[in-house]
Amino acid sequence: MSAESTPGPGIPGPGTKATSRRGPRGAGRRAALVTAWTAVGILVLGGTGVGYLYVKLNGNLRTVDINQALGGDRPAKVDNGSENILVLGSDTRAGANKELGGGADDGSARSDTAMIIHVYKGHQKAAVVSVPRDTLVDRPSCTDAKGTAHPAASGVMFNSAYSTGGAACAVKTVESLTGIRMDHYLEVDFSGFRKLIDELGGVEVTTTKAIEDRESHLDLKAGTHRLNGKQALGLVRTRHGVGDGSDLGRIQLQQAFVKALVKQVGQVGVFTSPKKLYDLADTGTKTITTDSDLGSVSSLTGFADGLKSISSKNMRMVTMPVEYDPSNPNRVIVAEAKAKLVWTALKNDRPIPASATKGTATGQAKGVVTS
Repeated sequence: MSAESTPGPGIPGPGTKATSRRGPRGAGRRAALVTAWTAVGILVLGGTGVGYLYVKLNGNLRTVDINQALGGDRPAKVDNGSENILVLGSDTRAGANKELGGGADDGSARSDTAMIIHVYKGHQKAAVVSVPRDTLVDRPSCTDAKGTAHPAASGVMFNSAYSTGGAACAVKTVESLTGIRMDHYLEVDFSGFRKLIDELGGVEVTTTKAIEDRESHLDLKAGTHRLNGKQALGLVRTRHGVGDGSDLGRIQLQQAFVKALVKQVGQVGVFTSPKKLYDLADTGTKTITTDSDLGSVSSLTGFADGLKSISSKNMRMVTMPVEYDPSNPNRVIVAEAKAKLVWTALKNDRPIPASATKGTATGQAKGVVTS
């Protein structure tokens, strides 16, 4: 959901501290890419079978006009057949989200997760770059949905961009950070993510170690599991159940789950059950907020159709190159030289070189979840 829409999103109240190493766990917007990919994937699987329901499904979608909000002060659009999409995760602390995540409903709008998806020319491969929420960045000046101008700020947490100026400010901050224009924007909430996983019939993963985290309501022995929505949400939320308790480790778990989910979406048989197809499409369109260019089921289906050939094996998933802040080990800063290698590769529609992430800060959960 979007701050430019009603109802607006938020995450835990001011008392929740976001950390990079050990600290209180986040509220679980690690479901961002997972939910977005599922939502658009389901629309592709449905194809024209949901045509007569387009009007109702269109009414589910929430949109934000990023182009109008940012105007011409943006990186130039690259016309080489590739696409860049910012996927943002958020939630309110009201209703189902409060039940799932706890905390107070303070009416605020914050985000905890961002992923940049680069779809290569030909739409057969994709690169996904996770941006840690607690990266210290220079945020550009932003104007929020109410027209209030916010001055630029230096050395602030990345996820503060959304809380300051909503979706448009988050996009502007990412474009300032990368020098890359975001062609599209997708925002999701995590109660919808849980419901989507349940409606898909769960997602199968293999854990190479036991994962136990009471805060995330997760207790998995080493082995193969078909996770329901609650378990899947717990997996992409957990910080303390495995690894070093860092946000970077949680990103590793979440990226592994994304690959398992993409595989599951490709295998699910929805054509034999019109009700299942409709339920998935209905939940998917209620779960996401898009930029205005994707603000109809037909546009979203066309966009998703361009993604359906990308299998999990053709997805390169990395975390933006960062290093721990010398003055605060609970924060990270951009490893500028290595990050430049990532952004240059994406601008030129080339693979991200292995040297870009070598020697950068990382979590300790790689390989714990496989598909």
